Amino acid sequence: MRFTLHPRLQSDTTVLGDFPLSRVLLSKEALGPWIILVPRVDELREIHHLPEQDQCQLIRESSAVATLLENDYQAEKINVGALGNLVPQLHLHHIARFSHDIAWPGPIWGNTNGTQRSEALQAALADELREELSLIDGFTAISN
Repeated sequence: MRFTLHPRLQSDTTVLGDFPLSRVLLSKEALGPWIILVPRVDELREIHHLPEQDQCQLIRESSAVATLLENDYQAEKINVGALGNLVPQLHLHHIARFSHDIAWPGPIWGNTNGTQRSEALQAALADELREELSLIDGFTAISN
């Protein structure tokens, strides 16, 4: 299956691996953890454009990520969203939210300062998440 990641997603994230349908990314923004699922289907813009079987697979993958963020990071709330206004390629955000984060209780979009993790902190968190995600059936880690 041919798949090209949007340049903005490529520059703003670190690749963690793949689920059967989606590429799994970690946002570099110093918030969360913030995991993004991108179905590996070119020219895809909306969830309802996927075949029903793939829609169900995306929900399974999304639920697995949300559960990991809730359980492993004790997130107070998991924000899940597919906006796509700036990046038209379908991608599903999963953000662990905490009452002490910069945007709480509002939405993160437009309410953060855009600070990114240092390369060392990003690499350490990516390694930790790859290890945790590897416990989920169907996940394959990809190291940079």
